[in-house]
Amino acid sequence: MNTFEEMQNFIRIVEAGSLTKAAEQTNTVKSAVSRRLTDLERRLGVSLLTRTTRSQSLTDLGHSYYQRSLQILDDLSELESTIKNEQCALKGKIKIAAPLSFGLAHLAPALSKFNEIHKDIHFDIDFNDRKIDIIEEGFDLAFRIAKLDDSNFIAKKITSIKLVLAASPEYLDKYGTPLAPKDLLNNHVKVHYKNSPETWEFTENGHKKSIKLDSVLNSNNGDFLLQAAIAGKGLIMTPDFICYKHIKTGQLMKVLGQFNSQIEIGAYAVYPQTRHLSRRIRSLVDYLSQYFGETPYWQIN
Repeated sequence: MNTFEEMQNFIRIVEAGSLTKAAEQTNTVKSAVSRRLTDLERRLGVSLLTRTTRSQSLTDLGHSYYQRSLQILDDLSELESTIKNEQCALKGKIKIAAPLSFGLAHLAPALSKFNEIHKDIHFDIDFNDRKIDIIEEGFDLAFRIAKLDDSNFIAKKITSIKLVLAASPEYLDKYGTPLAPKDLLNNHVKVHYKNSPETWEFTENGHKKSIKLDSVLNSNNGDFLLQAAIAGKGLIMTPDFICYKHIKTGQLMKVLGQFNSQIEIGAYAVYPQTRHLSRRIRSLVDYLSQYFGETPYWQIN
């Protein structure tokens, strides 16, 4: 078995999660897969996987070998494609993690359009609001809606997103429409994103003000909180890509827009600094930046 085949065998074992599953996926007997791994570790003089009867995990050196093997094999694939005069065709799998609301409503249609252009790209997508570990879980890209400060990752902004404070007409009829941030303290309540700041920030006459309201409902999903706000449960501070249609139809009303118009976050494509980006992934990120633009279709005036 040559070096590239050893790399492919090792990658399959890691991604399958076990020798047994790797053997099934490659239509090979388990003993052969295990022997190839043993031969590789013996040749390198290191342990790449820690194995028990029930589980396996990468050693530090195994993790490095896995990442570099992915890069080398991807480079080889692109080189062969170029030699075969197929350099214009993008092929292969892209594993993506994306927030549920943004992913389903906005990213999914964009990926579909990208697929119409590049039909040989295959997406493996995890729509989930949890914060995934890109490296540990083997994702090529993660999309995040936030202000990013993690220096271990490279983040490319693909579009702008603003936070909007809103409430239903029924809620405002019941509790009154706030005219200034301090009015929020007059018996107003909120529906709240888990793991987001407890206080809301406003700018009034050049000064920042922090307001904390009681929460009547907490959730990690924006669509669920949106429906609660429409039902009159409380005020909601939410990204414009979630609420823009409902504000246009009058189901929700913007509140204190002149005091929080500068609250801007962004949608970012995130990947580790050490991760090699294949041409297909670079092309996808560039495409999404152009697809959404700096002024996305959901922006509220």
